[in-house]
Formats: sequence, C-alpha cells, structure tokens
Amino acid sequence: MKFQVLDIIPHLNNPVTGEGVSTAERLEQVLETARRAEELGYDSFSIGERHAGEFISSSPTTVLAAIAATTSTIRLHTGVTVLSVLDPVRVAEDYATIDQLSRGRLELGIGKGNEVLQYPLFGLDLADQWDLLAEKYALLRRLWREEGVTWEGRFRPALVEPTTTTPRPYAGAPRVWHGSATSLASAALAGDWGDPLFTANAIQPRENYKVLIDHYAERYDAAGHDPAHRYIASGAGAGGIFLADTTAEAKRQFGPVYEALTAGRDVPGNNSPFRSIDHAVAEGPSLVGSPEDVAAKILEYHALYGHALQAISLPTTLPFGQQLEVLERFAAEVIPAVRAAAPTTLWEAEDPFAARVHGVPAALAATR
Repeated sequence: MKFQVLDIIPHLNNPVTGEGVSTAERLEQVLETARRAEELGYDSFSIGERHAGEFISSSPTTVLAAIAATTSTIRLHTGVTVLSVLDPVRVAEDYATIDQLSRGRLELGIGKGNEVLQYPLFGLDLADQWDLLAEKYALLRRLWREEGVTWEGRFRPALVEPTTTTPRPYAGAPRVWHGSATSLASAALAGDWGDPLFTANAIQPRENYKVLIDHYAERYDAAGHDPAHRYIASGAGAGGIFLADTTAEAKRQFGPVYEALTAGRDVPGNNSPFRSIDHAVAEGPSLVGSPEDVAAKILEYHALYGHALQAISLPTTLPFGQQLEVLERFAAEVIPAVRAAAPTTLWEAEDPFAARVHGVPAALAATR
C-alpha cells in the first residue's frame, strides 16, 4: 500500500483549549508537514480545495507550487480540485505549471466538492453540479491530451479558435482521481473514463462507501478498462488520526477534541453518525488508537475496499509539534506493517503513470 498525507487546510481553534494559530502560521505548517512527510517516506501529499467554511484552501495551486519548489520526490495531489466551479482552461494551465515545477509529480483529484455554498459564490446552480463536473472534465481531458482544441458546451463560452493551453504537462496528461463521498455519479464518471477512485471514507459507515466502490468497479469493467490499473484510494475519517501507546490512551487524549469538533459541525444531511470517540473507533472510519490497532483497522478496510492508497489527515487543532509526532510515529510503526501485508503496483514499474517522473508519458509507458 502507498500512503498520502491529505490536508484540506481547516483553520480552527482547538475546541477544548481555544488555542489557535494565525493564517500565515497555519500555511507554514502545511509546507513544513509536506517537507517532513517526504523525509519520512510518505508517497504523496495532497491539498484540498474549499471556498466556504473555516478553511484556507481556496488557492491550492499556490500552496502546491510552494510545496513543489521545496520538495523533490513526494508526489503532489489535490483532494479535491472542485472542477465543477472552475474553468477547465484555467485548471489545465495552472496544474500543468505545477506538473512542470514538480517534474511530473502531479496527480489531480477532482470532484464536485463537499460545500454547497461554493456554487452561489461562483454564480452557479447547485442543481447542475454533476453536469458541470462531467462536462468540464471532458474538456480538461482534451486540453491536456490535444493541441488545437475546439469545443462547445453548456457551461462556458465555446472555444471557437483552435486552442492549445500552455504550458503543456511535463510528460503527457497527469493521472486524474475522482473523489467519491455520497453519490454514484462520481463513481460512475471515474469508471467510465477508466480513472482511479478516491473514496472519502470520512463520516459514513463503511458499507455506504462500499456501495460506491462496487458501482465504480462495475462501470470500469463494463467499459473494458484494464483491471490491473483499477486503483482505489481511501480517506481515514474526519477529525484526523491520533496515536498513543494504547487505544484506550489515544481515546482518552484525543476523544474530547474529536467529540467537540463533531458536536460543532451541523450540516444537515452531512453529519457523522459517530458522535462519540468510542463509536468512531469501534465502528467508524477514524484512525485513533495504538499503532497496532490502527494498522489492523487499515487492513480491515483494505479487505473490504481493496484500496492501494491510504490517505491520512493530521489532527490540525493540536499543537504543531504534536501533529509531527503523530506523522512520525505513523511512518515508523504503522506504514511498514501495512505495506508488508498489502502490496500494490501503484507507482511501481507496472503502473504506466509511475514513469511520468522520468519524463515518460503514461501512454508510451503502457506500450513497453
């Protein structure tokens, strides 16, 4: 299995102590976490995108560019780029620039977003969110794969003159993952195109996510795509991971923070049913516990989901030094056990997109 650190850059005070950091400090924490994750051997670092709520991730391209400039090996992701509210031409340009800066380390995650307030902010109708995503993704694919593109659709002005976006991607089109949380639509879009799926695995029971994963696999196979490259990624529960010597101690230390964060979130139709730390650890997707118990839980999800990439999010309301301790301990005591038990071809020689960091387009690598 491969491992990713995902930060959607929430900017919240600790709900128990009331302590917090400035915007500048929080963004510097993101950059330092990415650098440290690379040193510790994590495979990927992902930045989310939100345009409403208590987040400062409205400009993931800026943050990823800073990370690209100060790292050299870790892959860079978005989790997710809210393509439904963006212009595909601009997305093609911005992320191709990051792909060039990072020399092929970029892989994009796309979705319609998990914040309904984003749509009126951009003058869009929430009822169109899925149609927006499907149309804009079809255009983005063409812009990264073709030159002299002409195009006409519902949601943006037509490209009447042949259009070639610049810069071009570093080594052919980057891989695109599709974020999936609540609807069959994203799973179907990923399966139809033959792209990998990123299941949120955040606040719902695991069975709900399994329905979406199964739908994805059915659509992927029905479209005739290579099953060897049907990759799935999984999140790790809302609120962040937390490790201690025993699971009881982890729940004692982190439980009050988790429960206060959960109690403070009131989004009808999008709230976690796992309100207590005991419930979240026993039946929910939260990775809170001893290293041994957390590793075992990831492998339980792997048995159900078959995922190749595990994303974790740090408990960002805790002091930054404590966050880094969790990051380091997870790398030392959880990752080796899970890697050994769940090998994957993702970003290995069998994966065509792995060669992009060597300047080889995926389409060319797949023919070798």
